[in-house]
Amino acid sequence: MQKLPFCAPEKFREIADAFPTPFHLYNEKGIRETARRVNRAFSWTPGFREYFAIKANPNPYILSILKEEGCGVDCASMTELMLAKAVGFEGDEIMFSSNMTPGVDFEYARKLGVIINLDDLTHIEFLKKHGGIPEKVCLRYNPGGELHIGNTCMGHPWDAKFGMTRTQIFQAIRILQKEGVKRFGLHALLASNSTDEGYYPTIAKMLFRLAREAHDTIGAEFFLINLSGGVGIPYRPQQNETDLEYIAQEIRKLHGEMLEGMEGVRLASELGRYMLAPHGCLVATAIHEKHIYKEYVGLDACAVNLMRPAMYGAYHHITIVGKENMPNDHVYDVVGSLCENNDKFAVDRPLPKVEIGDLVVIHDTGAHGYSMGYNYNGKLRSAEILLKQDGSFAKIRRAESPLDYFATLDGSEYMESLIKQTDSLNLRTEF
Repeated sequence: MQKLPFCAPEKFREIADAFPTPFHLYNEKGIRETARRVNRAFSWTPGFREYFAIKANPNPYILSILKEEGCGVDCASMTELMLAKAVGFEGDEIMFSSNMTPGVDFEYARKLGVIINLDDLTHIEFLKKHGGIPEKVCLRYNPGGELHIGNTCMGHPWDAKFGMTRTQIFQAIRILQKEGVKRFGLHALLASNSTDEGYYPTIAKMLFRLAREAHDTIGAEFFLINLSGGVGIPYRPQQNETDLEYIAQEIRKLHGEMLEGMEGVRLASELGRYMLAPHGCLVATAIHEKHIYKEYVGLDACAVNLMRPAMYGAYHHITIVGKENMPNDHVYDVVGSLCENNDKFAVDRPLPKVEIGDLVVIHDTGAHGYSMGYNYNGKLRSAEILLKQDGSFAKIRRAESPLDYFATLDGSEYMESLIKQTDSLNLRTEF
């Protein structure tokens, strides 16, 4: 099966002529269409909101597009909260789902009036000291055991550091009721990149049941059930796309059966990968080839630009621009320049013959691509480019320069020399 990028070879070449590779390229049209699809699928439940996980793509231009489409954001740190505020999100448009949270982060979250999602029972007293307890609080649930969907085991929640046990959820509600909390939310994230259409309904049923029991036994009133993220995408050509409309209708049935009489409980999702991954790609250039025990293609990008293959062995499809219809009759390891042997975008990947200077497109990097970047080996993170709906394109984040890497040495005895070297090599970059 064939998996094609979201724009034509001529457009890739036009953008690469304007901006040096490597860069992450995002497709505004696809982002908006997916946001509308999610909101449309859950339009049956009043007040539904998609809280896009900023960790998946923390570019304010992307966040602004999602805001225009009616999305909120999910934050996990003070800096993500600052970014959300800068874009214009406020109050209930922001969820703060953190763990092992510093006190200053809670204090800032309370200052902004966002929805606090507590990860642990001990965080109640900690939040009380750092910002105070609000009138509504969300609680993160971890059911433990094994998560089974049909005949498939999705993982072992008991092995995850996130969330509270069932007993702790009830304990937390009782404590928070005494602290003046009037309404509660529930949240659970138990899988990553699941394309099983039973996953979200399974999470919904579990959280609906927990809310129903807490409501009936200890009088807990609920304002929110956040199904969180975990809905996946087809990274491989042979995989099927998740049927979101079917999933939403299955949840609708459960909602009507299990939450009858519980008024004002709105639903939310917290999708990152599903919202953005297919609408981004990493564009690089083949700059080296190597012929030893295997055939290698070396790119001007490396794992600092896309960490997932090195970190997880994750599959990302690769297209050689202009050779989309040529036979995949060569086998390569596609690699970067880090001094680490796991710096590989693909291992034993059948591709058309790759020649020096070819543009190489690595698919599905719109989420957890740029955001997971780092500076090992002194490597610098790439620019980000937005392909607009009208076919024009613009830089929405400049590439790092050596001075960004050295910035935290500002004021040191070494900085003057570093600035002079950067300027002599003409390595400053501008937005």
